Amino acid sequence: MKNAVYVIVGLFLVSILVYVYFYHVIPAQADEPELNLIKTDNHNLGKTYSVVLPDNLSFCSEPVPLNDQDVRERLDRELLINTYWQSQTLLIIKEFNKIKPIVEPILKEYGIPEDFIYLAAAESGYRNLVSPSKAAGIWQFLEETGKSYGLEINNEVDERYHFEKSTIAACKYLQKSYQKFGNWTMAAASYNMGLTGLDEVSFSQKQTNYYDLHLNTETSRYVFRILALKEILRSPSKYGFMISETDLYKPHAFKSISIDTAIASLTDFAALYKMTYKELKILNPWLRSNMLTNKSTRSYQLKIIPDKQ
Repeated sequence: MKNAVYVIVGLFLVSILVYVYFYHVIPAQADEPELNLIKTDNHNLGKTYSVVLPDNLSFCSEPVPLNDQDVRERLDRELLINTYWQSQTLLIIKEFNKIKPIVEPILKEYGIPEDFIYLAAAESGYRNLVSPSKAAGIWQFLEETGKSYGLEINNEVDERYHFEKSTIAACKYLQKSYQKFGNWTMAAASYNMGLTGLDEVSFSQKQTNYYDLHLNTETSRYVFRILALKEILRSPSKYGFMISETDLYKPHAFKSISIDTAIASLTDFAALYKMTYKELKILNPWLRSNMLTNKSTRSYQLKIIPDKQ
């Protein structure tokens, strides 16, 4: 009889334990914040590293005074931003491979140091963008400035989007700026601040060295952003960008043809060369309409796909 009582009591106690476990312990665990369930062992956390600044750095063979604490901190900031803004910087690395064969020969032809190819990266990431101030193209020309350097800009044609012609215009600007300031670093700064604006600040502070000037926030960062992108584009893996040759964007193959007449429909024109309208616009982004009236019978060089003729 006693054994039967013990069994009944035992089963009763087990039932109570089962009830408590399933109806109180498990729900309480499920309601706990997820954060409390995460192990905080440091070995399981991701690590973020600071960047190592180069021992020596120059822009257009003009040394960067890395012994200056302010200069080191400003460079460090831009290297950190562009190293850890991975998606944006990866795109710049990919686009650089596509734009380099176009821009570098023009810089050389006009006597502009090759480091200025990194200025275009700082301006636009090598993409035909439009800024909030309506600056456009890879060199980010405002309409008035673009026209003053020989670019045609209207409803049908906007040569700020023309890689070769906008690069020539940028070269002309930089030549003028170099003549004014006598060094390429100041010429680069003036591309952001303007010739007149930078000249006025330089005069008022009695300094002709970019690194010794107290400038607005944007221009103060501008040359350092160029320097940071130069560093990363020259040594991507040093800053953690693991990218293969096959990942890089390739230049488009094309053949140029001369056109000095009106084109009533660019869609029909593209079809004559067995191209789509999209393909024509990719090769000629400076064409801003579906027609080219060309009232002045100007001669234009249009790019077409050679293997579709």
